[in-house]
Amino acid sequence: MGDFAKEIQSTFKNEWTKAGLNIKFTANWLNQHSDKIFKPYGISNQQYNVLRILRGAKKPITVSDIKSRMIEKSPNTTRLMDKLCDKKLIARTRSENDRRIVYSEITGTGLNMLSEIDIIIKDFESIEKITEAEAKELNRILDKLR
Repeated sequence: MGDFAKEIQSTFKNEWTKAGLNIKFTANWLNQHSDKIFKPYGISNQQYNVLRILRGAKKPITVSDIKSRMIEKSPNTTRLMDKLCDKKLIARTRSENDRRIVYSEITGTGLNMLSEIDIIIKDFESIEKITEAEAKELNRILDKLR
């Protein structure tokens, strides 16, 4: 990947327009590469996100907790989790105090899959092409945009 303008063979009326489109283009590029990584495992970007959240939680959490932590918000989080449950990557348990509350946690199988994916992602990570100082500045700018 090189110069965004050359890559899409376009010019822009100003740097703000170019930057906004470049962010969208880069996000799409990253998603396409992620899709290639996750495809052999039969999971989507959103399902990976759920697994990552559950691994980081280190304890069973509710669907609403998962939804609040998701990078790409999804109205069908329960359906995503149903599929992960069918694949034995997550497990669910009902609260003993309130049967309406369901807790989810990652299984050993899910943890093993994430470990394999982590190795592939580490090899792919193009983010390491920038310095830590550049990453900090990028984070500051992206936070400012939102």
